[in-house]
Amino acid sequence: LPGSLQATRALMVASILLGLVGVFVAVTGMKCMKCMEDDQVKKMRMAVFGGVIFIISGLAALVATSWYGNRVARAFYDPFTPVNTRFEFGSALFIGWAAASLAILGGSFLCCSCPRRETSYPPTRGYPKNASSTGKDYV
Repeated sequence: LPGSLQATRALMVASILLGLVGVFVAVTGMKCMKCMEDDQVKKMRMAVFGGVIFIISGLAALVATSWYGNRVARAFYDPFTPVNTRFEFGSALFIGWAAASLAILGGSFLCCSCPRRETSYPPTRGYPKNASSTGKDYV
């Protein structure tokens, strides 16, 4: 196989493995999991780290898919390529582009859950209880 095809295969395998690692890291950082529940800041940082891994995985898949798509397009428009050996974009390329964009989007959503150092919300006030009772009980 040509070197560029082997490189795209290696990038896709690396993307899949990074995606699996990202899933395991992000799952430990989710709020619904019991692991690391004593320190919420570390838990949120694990989710952000999982998001970064997802973004790297999506970029690797995007590079591999686009590289192979460029190779197919160049071979298609090459006048010296025989007509019966020309390839067109197949569904695997479109699935690869969609998967890469979803991985990048999901990773960026996980990165948006980064804990803030200080809150900008005003302090909460307690509402006064209604001390006066009219003596009428509505049913």
